[in-house]
Amino acid sequence: MLALASALALAGCANPSSGGTASSGASPAVEVSGTSYNLGTDQHRVTTPKVDSIAAEVPEAIRRRGTLQIVGSTSSEPPLSCYATDNTTVIGVEPDIAYLVADVLGLKPRLNTVSWENIFVGLDSGKYDVGFSNITDTEERKNKYDFATYRKDNLAFEDKKGNGLKVTGPRDVAGRTVAVQSGTNQEKLLLEWSDEDVHAGLRPVNVKYYQSAGDAYLALSSGRIDLYLGPHPTAAYHVASAGQTEIAGSYSGAGATLQGLIGATTKKDDGLAKPLADALNDVIKNGTYGQVLKRWGLSSEAVATSLVNPPGLPRTNQ
Repeated sequence: MLALASALALAGCANPSSGGTASSGASPAVEVSGTSYNLGTDQHRVTTPKVDSIAAEVPEAIRRRGTLQIVGSTSSEPPLSCYATDNTTVIGVEPDIAYLVADVLGLKPRLNTVSWENIFVGLDSGKYDVGFSNITDTEERKNKYDFATYRKDNLAFEDKKGNGLKVTGPRDVAGRTVAVQSGTNQEKLLLEWSDEDVHAGLRPVNVKYYQSAGDAYLALSSGRIDLYLGPHPTAAYHVASAGQTEIAGSYSGAGATLQGLIGATTKKDDGLAKPLADALNDVIKNGTYGQVLKRWGLSSEAVATSLVNPPGLPRTNQ
């Protein structure tokens, strides 16, 4: 029953202790690990003024249109992105930062939510201008996309509470059954760790794929998997709110030698990455960026500067 409650809580940003999604009339706030999260539809989002000189950098077609087509994942994982108490309004740190950037650029934000793989399909086709969806800057992705970075990327292994597993490197997951979402940098790192284990004469990782965090937590609760590897912010939120799991170890999203970075993602060479980075640097400087991170309990993931296409997760991490 506890596992079911956890899975249902992840269907939206409802109070995790309630075992379900709150109605629009329910209390819109929940306390998790000392942070009070506003989960209601009235977000009172942090705003910032337009900066004409940065807005002028935006490609002409987008300026004429007057809107910024933003795309994010339908995967509901607080505090990154999830549905408010009406099960319709998308809230979280990702949309908040996207809205700040749109403010600086003088554009009306249009937020679209799709499945993870369709984020990239939509960027490729030009349907969407920019992805704000916890997308890691990787060298492979740079073949097709540009990045304007805005947050540190850290991953976490979650373990069933009380199991006491500790993960500090590849040897600790050798022979273990580990869940991950396909098409992510988490998957890439896990598969490389598995290869490294095999080369060292150890057993490979038994990788299981779950596109829903709720399904992964059900599997973890029932003992069908040993660990779940996902973004550190969502893992920390889940550990604190559900009380059924613990962090077994954390790791940079770019591997052992490089701090991973999350970036606003655009189609390569479309001219939008620089104005996005300039807008992000403006909100970093004026403090509104810090306010957004603080309201979602993610101040530790702040970056000092937004960069265009800095070194990312290497093509091979061995």
